[in-house]
Amino acid sequence: MRILSIHASRMWYHATKKTKMAEPVDIREDRMEECVVLFCCVEKLDEKNPERVIKNAMKNVVARLSQLKVNRVMIYPYAHLTSTLGSPDCALCILKGLEEALRSDGIDVKRAPFGWYKEFEIRGKGHPLADLSMTICPYEGTECDFTCPYCHHPFREADALQVCRQAAQCTETCPGKTGITGER
Repeated sequence: MRILSIHASRMWYHATKKTKMAEPVDIREDRMEECVVLFCCVEKLDEKNPERVIKNAMKNVVARLSQLKVNRVMIYPYAHLTSTLGSPDCALCILKGLEEALRSDGIDVKRAPFGWYKEFEIRGKGHPLADLSMTICPYEGTECDFTCPYCHHPFREADALQVCRQAAQCTETCPGKTGITGER
C-alpha cells in the first residue's frame, strides 16, 4: 500500500462522476479541517495479506498522528500512486478496514468515496513534517526473500513465481535464479 500523507489546514472534495467500480454513496461532498489527509493506493501485493496491510498502515498512521499531534484523518482513495493496482474489492476492503481501525482507536475519520472521480482542494500546512510518503508492507519480519530492483518493495520468491504468467518457462530468469538482482 502506498500512502501520501499531508498535514492540512483543510481538505474538501466533491465526487463528480462514478466509475464502473464505484461504491454507492449518500455523501458526495465533504470537508475536514485541521487534519492529516491520507492519499491511499492499494497495490496488487497487498492482496496477499490485507489484514497485515491494515495493521501496518494503522501503526504507521497512528505514529504519524502522534508526531503531528493531530487526531483527525481524511482517507482519500488515490489510484495514481502505483502502476500495480490491487483489485477494487480488495482495495475497498483495506480502506474500510483502515477507516474502522483508526475510528476504533478514537481518531476522527472521514473517507472519500472509492471509485469516483473527485475534485478536491487541500491546503497543506507547509512545515518540514507536513508531507510524508509511506510504503506499507503486507509481510512481517523476515518473510521476504528479495527486494524489487524497481520499486524496492520486499517480496517472497514464491509470490514472484505465482505472479509470473509463464512460471514453467521462466523459472531460470525469476529473481534469485540467475541474472535479476535482488537483495537477500
